[in-house]
Amino acid sequence: MDDLAGRSVSGSAGDGLLVAVDSRIHRLPAQVKIVALFVFVLAVVSTPAGVFWAFALYAALLAGAVALAKLPVTTVLRRLAVETPFIVFALVLPFVATGPQVDVLGVSVSESGVLGSWNVLAKGTLGVIAAIVLSASTAPRELLSGLERLRLPSTLVAILSFMVRYLSVVSDDLHRMRIARESRGYAGGRVGHLKAVAGGVGALFVRSFERGERVHLAMQSRGYTGRMPQLAASGAARNQWAEGLVISLLAVLIAVAARVAGL
Repeated sequence: MDDLAGRSVSGSAGDGLLVAVDSRIHRLPAQVKIVALFVFVLAVVSTPAGVFWAFALYAALLAGAVALAKLPVTTVLRRLAVETPFIVFALVLPFVATGPQVDVLGVSVSESGVLGSWNVLAKGTLGVIAAIVLSASTAPRELLSGLERLRLPSTLVAILSFMVRYLSVVSDDLHRMRIARESRGYAGGRVGHLKAVAGGVGALFVRSFERGERVHLAMQSRGYTGRMPQLAASGAARNQWAEGLVISLLAVLIAVAARVAGL
């Protein structure tokens, strides 16, 4: 515990992906934003892929959310890189899917594959942007508090809490090990160097495991009984729920209209 003295989940232990600005979305309770994200994503994934106007409206809603959260567009675009595997899959899908073929720019591709590719790209991108808004407007500790208020099992909340708290500690260990390797002439880039990397990963695992044992014993000596102190002090007011769910409820209306139009 000594190596964590003075640290906090929302402080030097890292603010995660939080963009520290003051906005209406930042001020909303975390549990409201989590429910809003879940409802929005549920509306998006339930929308038929062929109803293109619905996805344009979803994109407009998300653009409004990004503007309300005062998030830099460059930050949102940079974090969209996490979607790269889905983009690669979507680009390959028209060439491997079966069914009727259609010519696109002189190339024969599967018609169902093109629609499936659009489905993956559109819904995946909208979902990722919505998650970016949540992560950029909510500190890790607030997210944990929100999950606790939503009655997530206390054991899972405790695991996530420790993960957030010790992520920077393990990262610092990894950084020091990299400096130690380089100070001894390690350059990397060769197959023979994999042994050094594997040894470092193993040492990091053992060190983290032993730290966890020491922390657990220290917590038990201070009266830990298996349940963490409650993180959330108060719930959300009705007006906060109403304000936070506006975009998601509009998305639900769009989804309903899209399904009716697709019948």
